[in-house]
Order: sequence, then structure tokens, then C-alpha cells
Amino acid sequence: MESTQAVDVFAALSQSTRLDTFRLLMEQEPDGLAAGEIARRLEVPQNTMSTHLAILTRAGLIESERHSRSIVYRAVVNRVREITSFLVQDCCGGRPELCEPLVAKFTPCCGSKEPNHV
Repeated sequence: MESTQAVDVFAALSQSTRLDTFRLLMEQEPDGLAAGEIARRLEVPQNTMSTHLAILTRAGLIESERHSRSIVYRAVVNRVREITSFLVQDCCGGRPELCEPLVAKFTPCCGSKEPNHV
């Protein structure tokens, strides 16, 4: 990831509604949520939510797919990996044992799980 891309990601997440939206969509992986449901859960007007979703999409953090009359949004998990890798690529000055606590922090939430659907 280039620095300019990282800045776009951080700029998109630097607003509280967008950060809440992204976190909500991460919770809903892999199914995602319809735009109206996101707006309802976060108590944000739909037109305002539409603007926030567009900004998160341009940053590559979320993607959308039409399902009948709804547009369902999902987090782009690979983008999370990219930004995390960007942040820690030079971590610990070549001493990986110093980064073990950081890696361990993610293990409980991101360990292997059985898929919830086939």
C-alpha cells in the first residue's frame, strides 16, 4: 500500500459516523448489511448515510452489491489487512519477538471459525 492510499483510508475513517459504519460492517462479515439497515442502526438519515458509504467505498474499505431492491454493503477485509500491514511493516526493527503481543491481540477475534453459511 502506498502512503497516499493509507491517507485516503485514514481520512475516510476520521469521521465518527464512517468509523461506526465500518466497524458495524466488520461485525456483520461475511453477510454485510443493506444501506437502509445501516442507517437505521446508526440512527443516521439515509441521504447522509449514502454520502458516508460513498466515501468509505472510494477509500476501498467497503463494497456494495445489489440484492433485488436493496444495496448490501460489506467490509473489504483484505483492505484491513493491507492497512494493518502498512502500519506495522517496519515494526520492531527486525525483531519479530517484539511484535508477538500485537499479533496475539488479533488472534482471538480473527482465529479460524466455522463458516456460518455454506
